[in-house]
Amino acid sequence: MANHQSAKKRIRQIEKRRVHNRYYAKTARNAVKVLKGTSEKEAAQELLPKVASMLDKLAKRNIIHKNKAANLKSKLTKHVNTL
Repeated sequence: MANHQSAKKRIRQIEKRRVHNRYYAKTARNAVKVLKGTSEKEAAQELLPKVASMLDKLAKRNIIHKNKAANLKSKLTKHVNTL
């Protein structure tokens, strides 16, 4: 266990950041699931920019890898175009 005050503070900060990051990553995953499950083209076209924006923000903040965000956006765009 940490003995220094700075180490204890760092542990508190890391835990707070971890919970924050998990919330946004989970929200984005749920949005991706909703978009994949959408079968109407107009609804999917409305959702696509919002989901892509979420993924870009997560990648910018290093919550997910930038290549993972790019791959997801590509797959979702293909899905929307095939509807």
